[in-house]
Amino acid sequence: MGAVAWTWVLVAASFALYLGVSVYARGRNASQYYVAERPVSPVAQGMATASDWISAASFMSMAGLMAFSGRDGSAYLMGWTGGYVLLAVLVAPYLRKYGKYTVPQFVGERYYSRRARVVALLCAIAISFTYVAAQMRGVGLVLARFLGISVQAGVLWGMAVVFLYAVMGGMRGITSTQVAQYLVLVVAFLVPAVLMSVALTGQPVPAVGFGSPLSEGGAASLGVPPGRMLLDVVNQLGAELGFRPYTSGWRPRVDVLMVTLTLMAGTAGLPHILVRFFTVPKIRDARATVGWALLFIAVLYTTAPALAAFTRVTFLHAVQGTSYAEAPQWFREWEATGLVAWTDRNGDGRMQLSGREDANEVAVDQDILVLAAPEIARLPAWVVGLVAAAALAAALSTAAGLLLVIASAISHDLAKSIFTPNLLARNEIRLARLSMGAAVVAAGYVAAHPPGLIAETVALAFGFAASSFFPALVAGIFWKRANREGAIAGMLAGLGFTAACITWFKLLRPDLDSQAHWWLGISPEGIGALGMALNFAVTIAVSLLTAPPPPEVQEMVASLRYPGSGRRPAGPAARG
Repeated sequence: MGAVAWTWVLVAASFALYLGVSVYARGRNASQYYVAERPVSPVAQGMATASDWISAASFMSMAGLMAFSGRDGSAYLMGWTGGYVLLAVLVAPYLRKYGKYTVPQFVGERYYSRRARVVALLCAIAISFTYVAAQMRGVGLVLARFLGISVQAGVLWGMAVVFLYAVMGGMRGITSTQVAQYLVLVVAFLVPAVLMSVALTGQPVPAVGFGSPLSEGGAASLGVPPGRMLLDVVNQLGAELGFRPYTSGWRPRVDVLMVTLTLMAGTAGLPHILVRFFTVPKIRDARATVGWALLFIAVLYTTAPALAAFTRVTFLHAVQGTSYAEAPQWFREWEATGLVAWTDRNGDGRMQLSGREDANEVAVDQDILVLAAPEIARLPAWVVGLVAAAALAAALSTAAGLLLVIASAISHDLAKSIFTPNLLARNEIRLARLSMGAAVVAAGYVAAHPPGLIAETVALAFGFAASSFFPALVAGIFWKRANREGAIAGMLAGLGFTAACITWFKLLRPDLDSQAHWWLGISPEGIGALGMALNFAVTIAVSLLTAPPPPEVQEMVASLRYPGSGRRPAGPAARG
């Protein structure tokens, strides 16, 4: 069978598995729908969290970004990994002890204010919507390639797939499904990486091959002398074509630092990840869940840099100087989607790659590199299908969790808790599903007109999380003096500043989205760190200038800081 046939066989088999598990474990009441009624063990929850975390950005876009940008792309790996340390130390066990369904619910009760809860609700929707739009883009890319249609048409098909998948089971069904999805996606990521590592370096462990010399066969396939280090060859091939050395980068160091900080803080403020810690049986299991999730995520994240280097060197060698009439089959098929293009600038009929934009004849969407890697490396057709099936799993698993956050924010936090307290459970779940449908349609439009690569779009969502939720959560847990006025002002200031910068560079003036115009040399992907600092400053200042929280709130905060206690602190009634 060919690559397309294998793709649909494996996609159909995996989807049958996911839907079967989702229906079998679907939530039948509000508690199961939102937090799985907390029956999930830390190991299974860690695997489900890893699946939720390994989104289209991690599976498809991160390695492609590193393949093109080298050192600069490492900020995504460091930020997304380091963020889990913050999550384990500063947030997860305390939120689990609090024991509510959603982060806005925590913010509303901790800051004894319905207005604070509404602001948190808006923040959760902004974060989740931006994130889910990136996942929809990932689904569209996969479907575009293997249906032979445009990305826009692929996004339309993807909207239907995401909606049907997400509404089936709520958190209980999603959690059970994501355990199976993790196994599929991590195997699919490792298989091409291992095969490429063996072919180029003779090493079966990609992370080891990443720092090893080329084998005789690998050197012969690239036309270079054997024994040379893989990274030296990657640097040389790039330098000969006018690219910067792969092991260096072009972004200012301050921007690499700020992007890393934004992704770290954003990790600890993501609502669809935080809600995971309401589903474990015991408070101490929240920390154990983070540990297991880190272990499962590390399997993929330690492989991504190696896969990026293998794909880059293989791609450069396969394309550079090749006659367009003899272009590889994978190039022609991706060209039909509009994600790969060739322009014969010098009229010689050959494809020329160059680090100079005016001389480069080949345009490649960086998000396709992982999907195309098996074809570029001439791996068996079943590997191509396996990677495509896993890419869909990565996008769908994260999209489902994000849509659940949007649904719970609207149906549980807004409708039931504020406007209609007597709303029946069945009507609440019905409203949640309607909210999901509306979110899918809106996110599909953004996915068809993305503000950047998948990983870059996800980074914008992390900027919203870092500048809004992270300071409110940390102050709410560790500082008794933080009050509702400070939290509301801080969230609005941080999110407003970050949203304004992103809107200016990504939507209103994309022509200015370059190092020469960035404020203080910080890209839109890293501006959330400044928004976070602004949030902290405003929260502290306003809290000190206004009345302290009521005594019962301060007592609740003090009890939250002892995660070993089994008693959940009683929150005060929300006020205005």
